[in-house]
Formats: sequence, structure tokens, C-alpha cells
Amino acid sequence: MQVREIMISDVKTIEKDATIQEAAEVMSKHGIGSLIVTEDSRVIGIVTERDILIKVVSESKDATKTYVKDIMTKEVIMIKPDADIEDAADIMMERKIKKLPVVEGNALIGIITSVDVCTASPKVIEKLGEILLTSKKKIVAG
Repeated sequence: MQVREIMISDVKTIEKDATIQEAAEVMSKHGIGSLIVTEDSRVIGIVTERDILIKVVSESKDATKTYVKDIMTKEVIMIKPDADIEDAADIMMERKIKKLPVVEGNALIGIITSVDVCTASPKVIEKLGEILLTSKKKIVAG
């Protein structure tokens, strides 16, 4: 099964010059935990709830005066739509990430998450389970 078969096409994005307050509002409105940061429809970063907690809230920064570009992860791991979902699971496991933007050329066309992969292919549940356990241990350990 290919990534294109399970990807979510309606990717929520934000611009690098948006405030963290705006990013949090978009995440809250859509019930999601991350936003892809784009510039001219190409991926330049990702900002997550965890980024907001660690880099803004825990440091008592003002979310209305802190910008996405200041806290986003700039080195985003991406995948092509014709990749196999087991390859996506391998990337997620190796890099300890839960989301992969899907790109064709330089354009963002979708996103897949570890949950999407598990739902689509029970074979990879074991691989992705390791990511989820590792993340849980990090949260508990601090």
C-alpha cells in the first residue's frame, strides 16, 4: 500500500510570521497537534503542541509576541506519495516522529501520521508501537 492511499489531503498549514497564539488557535479549531509551516506551498517547517509547551509556555514567553519561525522545527522529514507505508513506518521509527508531510516535487500534497499507518496496515503497528512507547517514556521521565 502506498502513502497516497492513506494520506490526509487537507493539511492544515501556517505561515512562519504567524504568532504562536494564532497557531494554537488553528490547532484548537481543527483538533490537531501540529501545523506544517509553508512558504509558496513548499514545506519550510513544522510546529507542534510540544514545541509550544516547551519553547513558549515553559519559558513564560508571550504567545502573542512569539512567532512560528522562532520555534518551528526547520529540518522536516518528508515522504513521497508513491512510497510504501511500511517505509513511512520505518522512517517514523528511526527518526522518532509521528507525522510525515507528503510532498510531490516541492509541493505539499498531504500528511500521514503514525495513527494513519497503523489503521491502514496492521503489519506496521509493532514498529510504530515503539515510537509511541518511546514518546510516552519521554513524557513521563520529563
